[in-house]
Amino acid sequence: MKNVKKKPLSMLKFNNEQVSVHSVVTKYQGFFKMNEYSLQHKLFSGEQSQLFTREIFERGDAVVVMPYDAKLDKVLLIEQFRPGALRGDDSPWLLEFIAGMFDANESPIEVAIREAKEETDLTLCSNDLVPIMQYLSSPGGMSERIHLYLAHFDSTKINDGTIHGLPEENEDILLHLVCRTHALELLAQGKITNAATIIGLQWLALNYQSICLQV
Repeated sequence: MKNVKKKPLSMLKFNNEQVSVHSVVTKYQGFFKMNEYSLQHKLFSGEQSQLFTREIFERGDAVVVMPYDAKLDKVLLIEQFRPGALRGDDSPWLLEFIAGMFDANESPIEVAIREAKEETDLTLCSNDLVPIMQYLSSPGGMSERIHLYLAHFDSTKINDGTIHGLPEENEDILLHLVCRTHALELLAQGKITNAATIIGLQWLALNYQSICLQV
C-alpha cells in the first residue's frame, strides 16, 4: 500500500480574497493610530455582507521574550507599571515577560535581542532564541500581532531584584528570578494577568520537559 501524503488540515473557509476594503481613514494619529475601515466580506451563505465600518487600533506588532534557564528550571519575570490596567481593582504593576515593539526595518529576532538588553541587561544572540508562536492580541478591534520567543539564558548571571529600563521611555523595571513552579503558582493564583505571559507560561508547562532534554 502506497503512502499517501495528507494535505494539512484547515477549518478556515475564506481568506483575504473574500474581503473588499473600500476605504481606510485615519481618525487619530499619536503614539498609536486609529483607522476606520469601510469594508464588505463574503458570508458563509455565499452572499455578500452589507458595507460596514470598524475602527481598528493600529498599535503595531510586538515581540515577547520568555527567558528560561532549563538547567536550573528558572524563568525571568519583570514587573512594571501599565496604564492600561488602571481601570481594574488590582495593581497596575504587572508581572510580565520582556516585550517591545518594532523599530524601523527590524526583524523579530533583532527586537528580541534589543529589548532583552534594554529591559533586563540580558545579552542574547539569535541562537538563544526559539520561536514559539505568533498570535493576534485582540483581532476584533486591534491589528497587533505578537511574536513569542523562548530565550535560553544563564540565570546565575542575573541579579534578582535589580532595576532596569530606559528612562527616556519612562521604563522602571524590576527583575524577578523565580523557579518555573513558582511562576505557575502565581499564574494559578491569578497574580499574572498579562496575556502574553499567561500564554508563554502555559506553553512552558506543556513543553518544559522536552526543553530540558535538549540542554
